[in-house]
Amino acid sequence: MNAKLLSRYFGADRKWRGSCVVVLTAEAAIQSTGSDSILQGGAKSYAPRLISGRVPADTACLLADENALLLVQTQRIRQATGEDLTQRTLLVVDLDHVAAVEFPDVEPLAAFGVGPPPGR
Repeated sequence: MNAKLLSRYFGADRKWRGSCVVVLTAEAAIQSTGSDSILQGGAKSYAPRLISGRVPADTACLLADENALLLVQTQRIRQATGEDLTQRTLLVVDLDHVAAVEFPDVEPLAAFGVGPPPGR
């Protein structure tokens, strides 16, 4: 994807921006479509896994000079004791492999100089 286009939203100031989903031209994300379980006799049953190029990111930062996009994913893991552990994962993506960026709302349209679409 063009770094100049992405810099309209992400900016060239190397600041972290809000959540988005980055669609890559690679199989980079794995999600389970259900829950894993243990059956009788200790046999394990694994839920099917869905492999795609859609990477959800809690925050993203554009490094236009390096032709890279930094993505941070935050996962909360509940322990058996009841406490939550927070794990943050950093993913460095080459802009040549970014096919699309998906936002949860239409607010980023203003950064591209486009008004919101008309309501229904």
